[in-house]
Order: sequence, then C-alpha cells, then structure tokens
Amino acid sequence: MGESVYSEQLLDHFRNPRNAGELEPPSVMAEASNPACGDVLRLSARIENSRIVEARFKARGCTAPIAAGSALTEWITGKTLEQAKQLTPGDFELALGGLPSTSKHAEALAVEAAQGLVASAVRRR
Repeated sequence: MGESVYSEQLLDHFRNPRNAGELEPPSVMAEASNPACGDVLRLSARIENSRIVEARFKARGCTAPIAAGSALTEWITGKTLEQAKQLTPGDFELALGGLPSTSKHAEALAVEAAQGLVASAVRRR
C-alpha cells in the first residue's frame, strides 16, 4: 500500500480533533464554506478583552477541513483579535505539515472562518 498524501500532523488533527463542538452564546460565531466541494467550517469563540480565550469548531467535509478546524482552534486560542486577523494560509504549512494541492482549499476555509470570527467580534463591541 502507498504512502499517505497527508502529513502525520494533519492525520493526528483529523484522528484526534482538538476543540471540536460549539460554544454556547454569548460566544462569537462564523461559518465558511466552499460551494465547489461542499466543505463547511463553523468556528465559535469566547473573547475577553479583545483576546480569544476559548475556541471550538465543527466541520463537514473531507479529512483536510476537519484537521484545519482543529489546528485553527489551537492556533487562535490565546491570540488577540488583531493577531487572528493576520492569519494566512501559510500558517497552516507548519500546523498541518503542509497540504497536497488538492486539499489547499482547507487552508482558505480556515482563514475565511477566522476572519469572519474577527469581523463578528468587532461588530459586537
């Protein structure tokens, strides 16, 4: 049998997702989707003093978006809203050990969800 196209880091996030689920209100929520493949990533977070103190995700899709949601919650927890706003797809190269070209949409989905979360938090102030 051939080698996996996914890195060990990505597979670990997929097999053992961190922070799965949703936070209860008054948390902030955002959702991103990819209409081409049907993947959906919903992100919820509790914010105190402009800092994300807790984050959860729910994902529907293939392996990569689930792993990206898990990695995203780990990455944004403890960050300020300004830091979360600066998230780029390249940040997932380290967190997930890279993605095959056919799964790059998962990075974009995570970034879109994070930016939507920040925008929602700013609107609530």
